[in-house]
Amino acid sequence: MQVTETLSQGLKREFQVLFAAHELEDRLNSELSTLKDKAQIKGFRPGKVPVAHLRKLYGRSVMADVLQNAVNEANQRIVTDNNLKLALEPKIEFPGEQSVVERALDAKGDIAFNVALEVLPSFELADLSDVSLKKLVVTPSEAEVDEAIGRMASQGRPFSPKAEGEAAATGDRVTIDFVGRIDGTAFEGGTGEGVDLELGSGQFIPGFEDQLVGATVGEARLVKASFPAEYAAEHLAGKDAEFDVTVTAIQAPGEVTLDDAFAKGFGMDSLEKLREAISAAIGSDFEAQSRRKLKKELLDALDGKYSFDLPPSLVHQEFAAVWAQVEQDLKTRGKTFEDEGTTEEKATAEYRRIAERRVRLGLVLAQVGETADIKVTDEEVNQALIARIRQYPGQEQQVWDFYRKNAQALAELRAPLFEEKVVDHVLAQVQLVEEPVSKETLFADEDEDKADGKAEPAPASDKAD
Repeated sequence: MQVTETLSQGLKREFQVLFAAHELEDRLNSELSTLKDKAQIKGFRPGKVPVAHLRKLYGRSVMADVLQNAVNEANQRIVTDNNLKLALEPKIEFPGEQSVVERALDAKGDIAFNVALEVLPSFELADLSDVSLKKLVVTPSEAEVDEAIGRMASQGRPFSPKAEGEAAATGDRVTIDFVGRIDGTAFEGGTGEGVDLELGSGQFIPGFEDQLVGATVGEARLVKASFPAEYAAEHLAGKDAEFDVTVTAIQAPGEVTLDDAFAKGFGMDSLEKLREAISAAIGSDFEAQSRRKLKKELLDALDGKYSFDLPPSLVHQEFAAVWAQVEQDLKTRGKTFEDEGTTEEKATAEYRRIAERRVRLGLVLAQVGETADIKVTDEEVNQALIARIRQYPGQEQQVWDFYRKNAQALAELRAPLFEEKVVDHVLAQVQLVEEPVSKETLFADEDEDKADGKAEPAPASDKAD
């Protein structure tokens, strides 16, 4: 095997690999000799089939395997001898002339093929001692705990039938039958019988519940309401509808006493213990949001610290994924780029910058993790897998089998675990200043952060190439 570098430009490398005919012949004969001891062919005793006969029967198919092994061997040699870290799998290009390939398959001619690849950039890790980040801190208030307990009490409160002839009021639970129409035609999903609805809960589309206040059992009402413009079902979004509604039952809510007995219904020894648990749960939500904000601020700081060439194929791959998501979002919402105050050209440029940022940050985090020898243990992956399985009650075995048989799926579980460990490692190198803020400040711009896609880097791996 002869390997010659033919291109070294930026992060692109190309090599020509030559296998001489005599080398192909030797490899073919070696494979056929191995096959000889295993082949069972009518008319020959095991192990006694002539190699020439095997070559006549299987020469082409065995040579195809020989060539594939030769390609793999060449790729490995190129990477090892040149100390390369690949961005993506190499691209192999064989000669375009079929006659050359045919002669190689018969081991009667040399064959040369090209190997094109992209390598990961080399860069030094930046000094982060001058980076100062704010960690937003919010302590759950008594009012927030009271509100949470109020919701729990509301969901668990008893209901009892109202007196005959008494009208429905906000907060009551009504049982209704209804048929919905758009432009006089009944629509799919617009019919229901014996449906329980708590008036004022916002369970139905805006305006529907308000028009049932004051109704009595047995009364039929025509309810007119409009589906929101961004309703999940596209064929209903923004449409005006009419509903023939009959109230079949009305129940009034009972009172719930907030005491230790109430707390025991949620597995707590006392109301005070329940309040402590709720406060801790709210605090955990606040901490998670604070972490998201801090991580975004950290990634912004890292993005400003690094500037290096990016593998074009990685950027293209990341942009394609981001762009597909953008187009799907626009389609789901029935919007155009013009509706969003931009053009496709401007949006393309913006999301390409986002893709470049994500690739850059992914490479930085990967190198930080490799340099610090950060690992994700099998036990940690198993815990993540168990958490994922719990999201699919009744399908636990299928989910378990899917991940255990799919290395790529397991890698997708491992990647975020590795990334969070690397983020923790980097945070230990910067200055953190805690800043008490309000809940509103903590959650401000959350939708914008999610929409622009900048908060997350491309997946980093704990596996060195």
